[in-house]
Amino acid sequence: MSILIYAESAEGKFKKVAFELASYAKKVAESMGTTVTAVTVNASDVSELGKYGVDKVLKVSDDRLTKFNAKAYADVVKQAAQKEGTTLVVLSSTTDSLYLAPMVAVSLEAGYASNVVALPVSTSPFQVKRNAFSSKGFNVTEISSDVKVIAVAKNSFGLVEASGAAAAEDFAPSLNDADFSIKVENVEKVSGKVAIADAEIVVSGGRGLKGPENWGMVEELASVLGAATACSKPVSDLDWRPHSEHVGQTGKPVAANLYIAIGISGAIQHIAGINASKVKVVINSDPEAPFFKVADYGIVGDAFEVVPKLIEKLKEFKAHNS
Repeated sequence: MSILIYAESAEGKFKKVAFELASYAKKVAESMGTTVTAVTVNASDVSELGKYGVDKVLKVSDDRLTKFNAKAYADVVKQAAQKEGTTLVVLSSTTDSLYLAPMVAVSLEAGYASNVVALPVSTSPFQVKRNAFSSKGFNVTEISSDVKVIAVAKNSFGLVEASGAAAAEDFAPSLNDADFSIKVENVEKVSGKVAIADAEIVVSGGRGLKGPENWGMVEELASVLGAATACSKPVSDLDWRPHSEHVGQTGKPVAANLYIAIGISGAIQHIAGINASKVKVVINSDPEAPFFKVADYGIVGDAFEVVPKLIEKLKEFKAHNS
């Protein structure tokens, strides 16, 4: 009856969301009087999961699963859940898991709640708090099925270390050719930069930067902060920046710990896509820019004066504290 999590990894190393899920599941397990089991795919050092509350790890090693395949991975999670007799499967809200979760829920005949932002309101009946209306509000969803699947929103819980070690067990689910009916031919990833999906800090620019030639200061600020770079829809439409950096309701959703918007007025579609970020900082020369209404901190000023000074101060701070 252990709680099951799918601990995501890339090139053998766990993603931060794996540890966040483990931390979340551990707290839920304590309230339900049970344990936490993780299923991993081609991960290297699974002992790391024990530091965040995982009691047992089901290790899957299969070369066919080197590239993410939602159908095959859903079958892995399903069989792991059945093996453990689990009634609660906890997944993340990454791009991969957004494809994975509905398939897992259907295969287990489970109720599914996405965008969960807190520990369960109640475990009997099972109720969870979720983002709603493009993160503008919340609702409480009750899942009444015997098996339940929930997806925890990124950066909604944090990392909580726990004492203990995880027991590792090899697990070989039965996968058939039908699981691989869709072939992944190629996966393109940006190297040497922080990906938006994994970033805790995102620095984003808009048309206020006047042209692609001025993006150097955005990239420098991101480098100093260890952040990902992003942009508004008009910027990507103008080909100033690649479409992979477009964030907002019609682009990539952002739920960073810190979102810095430079020269972005704050169209409702953009704000809806980044509203789940915990702290929002806006730099804009227009004091009437809509973004200021939702910002936690705002600077009214010329980005070409403010950003270089901000970079300078951050560098001084880092040098003083290194």
